[in-house]
Amino acid sequence: MTYTEVPGIRVPIRMWTDPATVEGAALQQLRNISSLPWLHGLAVMPDVHLGKGATVGSVIAMKGAVCPAAVGVDIGCGMSAVKTSLTAEDLPDGLSGLRSKIEQAIPVGRGLHTDPVDPAKLHGFRAAGWDDFWQRFDGVAEEVKWRRERAMQQMGTLGAGNHFCEVCIDTSGSVWLMLHSGSRNIGKELAEHHMGVARSLSHNQGLVDQDLAVFLAKTPEMAAYRQDLFWAQEYAKHNRAVMMALFQDVVRREFAKADVTFDEVISCHHNYVAEERYDGVDLLVTRKGAIRAGSGDLGIIPGSMGTGSYIVRGLGNAASFNSASHGAGRKMSRNAAKKRFTTRDLAEQTAGVECRKDSGVVDEIPGAYKNIEKVIDQQKDLVEVVAHLKQVVCVKG
Repeated sequence: MTYTEVPGIRVPIRMWTDPATVEGAALQQLRNISSLPWLHGLAVMPDVHLGKGATVGSVIAMKGAVCPAAVGVDIGCGMSAVKTSLTAEDLPDGLSGLRSKIEQAIPVGRGLHTDPVDPAKLHGFRAAGWDDFWQRFDGVAEEVKWRRERAMQQMGTLGAGNHFCEVCIDTSGSVWLMLHSGSRNIGKELAEHHMGVARSLSHNQGLVDQDLAVFLAKTPEMAAYRQDLFWAQEYAKHNRAVMMALFQDVVRREFAKADVTFDEVISCHHNYVAEERYDGVDLLVTRKGAIRAGSGDLGIIPGSMGTGSYIVRGLGNAASFNSASHGAGRKMSRNAAKKRFTTRDLAEQTAGVECRKDSGVVDEIPGAYKNIEKVIDQQKDLVEVVAHLKQVVCVKG
C-alpha cells in the first residue's frame, strides 16, 4: 500500500497502515509529535503502537532538534542475522541441548559476563577501533561514568523483554542465526540522564507533553547528548556483534563435523538517530521502532517468538524517510497479554519451537503481536522480501 495522509497539528502524518486500526492513545501521541515546532516530517510504519516517550513505529524528522525520549532508553536497539552453510537436515531432532549451550554462552535477562569479553579471542571478530571506543567512554556524562565496569561486563549480553537469540530456517531449508538486543543498562542510564536534562530546559516548558522535550542545535546540552547518543548506538552495535560471534562459536562447536561457514552478517538499528538529508534540508531522523530502508539496504523485520521473521531489502522511499517497520508490532500491552493468555496458550502458539514456555514470557506470546504477514504486505513500497525465516530455537531472558 502507499501511505495515507492524516491531518496533524502542524505537520501532516504519513501512515503506512489504516488509520482506523491505530489505537486512540497512539493517534493522540502522533498528533502531539506533529505539533512540535522543529518537526519537518512524521512517517508511521504498519507496526505502529503506543510507546513511552513517542509512538513505536514512528519516524520523526526534525530540523535542528532531537527528542531523547523519542529515541527511548534502549538506544541503538536492533537486529543482526546471518545465513549459515547448515541446512534443516543438519539439525538434530531434539534442540534443547543447542538452546542450553546458547544460554550458557550468552548471558540473558540481567545477566553479565564474569569478565569482559576479549574480542581478540572471538573467531573472526573485527576488533578495529575497539580500544578507541572504550577510551571515548571517558567523555560520557559524569553521572554515568561509574557504570564503566558493568558496561564492559554487559557487552555481549542479551537482556530481557522482547530481546532474543534464534536459530531459524528459511523457505529453502537454509539455517540462519538471528538476535535482537541494544545498549543494555548503560544506554538506559545515559538516556534517562539526558531526558531529565531536556525536561528542565526553558524552551520545553510549554509543550503538550513533557516526554517530547528536545535539545536544540548549537547548544551545550545538544552537544553532550549527541556525544553520548552516538557512543551508545555504537555500544549497541558492538554488543550485537559480540553476541553474534559467541553465537557462531556455539554453532561451530556443536556442528564441528559440518565445518560451518557464515555469510556476511546483516545488522540494523531500529531505535536510533541518524543525520540525513531530505527535501534539500539537513535533518536529525529518529527511528523509534523503524529500520532504515534506503535503496539496497538490507534489514530485518521480526514477527514474534512463534511466527517467524523477514530479511528485506529497502526500496528507498523518501516519503517514509527511507524507513520501514522494525517488526510486527504489539497489538496489546504486556499487562493485557498476561491477563488474557496462559502458559497453555503460550505452548500452543509456540509449538515446534524450542523455547521457554513459562509464565515469565507469556507477555511475549505471538497472540500479543500483530500479524507479521499483513505488516509486510502494507509496506510493499518500502521494502522487498529477500528471505522468510521461521525459528526452531528461541532464547529469551
